[in-house]
Amino acid sequence: MSTGLLLNMIKICADTVEVNINIIKVFSEDGVGKVVEVPADMTARDMCQFLVYKSHCLDDNCWSLVEHHSLLGLERCLEDHELVVQVQACMSPESKFLFRKNYAKYEFFRNPMNFFPEQMVAWCQESNGSIPQSQMLQNFLNSSSCPEIQGFLYMKETGRKSWKKLYMFLRRSGLYYSTKGISKEPRHLHLLSDLEESNIFTVMTGKKMHNAPTDYPFCIKPSKGSTELKELKMLCAEDERSRTCWMTAFRLLKFGILLYQNYKTPHQRKATISNFSAPVRSVSENSLVAMDFSGRTGRVIDNPVEAQSAAVEEGHTWRKRSQRMNLLGSPSPLHPSPLNSVIHRTQLWFHGRIMREESHRMIIQQGQVDGLFLLRDSQSNPKAFVLTLCHHQKIKHFQILPFEEDGQVFFSLDDGSTKFTDLIHLVEFYQLNRGILPCKLKHPCTMVAL
Repeated sequence: MSTGLLLNMIKICADTVEVNINIIKVFSEDGVGKVVEVPADMTARDMCQFLVYKSHCLDDNCWSLVEHHSLLGLERCLEDHELVVQVQACMSPESKFLFRKNYAKYEFFRNPMNFFPEQMVAWCQESNGSIPQSQMLQNFLNSSSCPEIQGFLYMKETGRKSWKKLYMFLRRSGLYYSTKGISKEPRHLHLLSDLEESNIFTVMTGKKMHNAPTDYPFCIKPSKGSTELKELKMLCAEDERSRTCWMTAFRLLKFGILLYQNYKTPHQRKATISNFSAPVRSVSENSLVAMDFSGRTGRVIDNPVEAQSAAVEEGHTWRKRSQRMNLLGSPSPLHPSPLNSVIHRTQLWFHGRIMREESHRMIIQQGQVDGLFLLRDSQSNPKAFVLTLCHHQKIKHFQILPFEEDGQVFFSLDDGSTKFTDLIHLVEFYQLNRGILPCKLKHPCTMVAL
């Protein structure tokens, strides 16, 4: 083989590699970006797995890649099977990818009744309404069945600031509105948007940019990356529950069984180590094992139940030791020990001096599932804290007050009936016990730094 031919083959191979590798920048919620080399076949799930591994995050299958359009005020979470390079090719120059938690990504598979109100779900005439709600998801995933979502929505009129209230139907073939009341007759139905060539987005600036009639707008946008407002189908629901129903049904009807496969894949691969598998905790913690030092020599604890009990007992011992240190140090009643006063700041669920509005934004963006929570400093009481908790898609706030007893400061959610030496102890308790809260603390609202 001649030298010239060999050089040409090397150049062709190099050009092929260059074509198949793309440079993509992903941002965390603190605005820091990370440049990643992405092959053409990398899915959104692969990307999240890679970022989880690089950032040493907890891999709980609740991470998402978010398509964010700042000028339009729109964003959506990519489905796990979507190819990142293909999505980027359809995005406008000012758009970007965000790496964020999304606890609600597959929550409708676990609690479908919370996502599909009975009055909004209708079945094809052949079923005569005989399909039980327990089979609701099965019928959404089955291409031969014809479930549909129905109800009133506000629609922004093209080229105008006004909104019109219309009765709409979401079917596998697309989103329709009736030109005559709530009539379903074909001659009264007008196709607003198909599903194949569109994606559904949350609208972040509905009131300000679009004069939305309620706080629950969403948008159907062509997949080909149009940035013109006239190409967007701006819609608005009456409440959060109905908006969630419309948006979830859109995903189910568009992607069907693919969503269920995305949901099941992590559970099927728990024992499999992939190229982007992340440590359950941090790398250093992954090398630790449970040990029992109660005897003359330590031993490894093999039984996971025994290991859990040992860990709990160790936590209690640490707190008792901390309390003794407080007493020995004779701290001021108004100034708790340095450890108890700052230990919570190391936790992912603590967000410091953020405003109430910011806590709302974070909870909404991460899924609004039951038990999603964060803690923050109180704005009205400098010595207190606030627990922000989501329950039934509503965000509630509970003040955590300090109490003095025998020269030591405790924290309580219920006016001193149940007291804790630090906020970590408080959170751990309400993760196991509901107490005065509407539900247990389940999912920490967290921000990761890339």
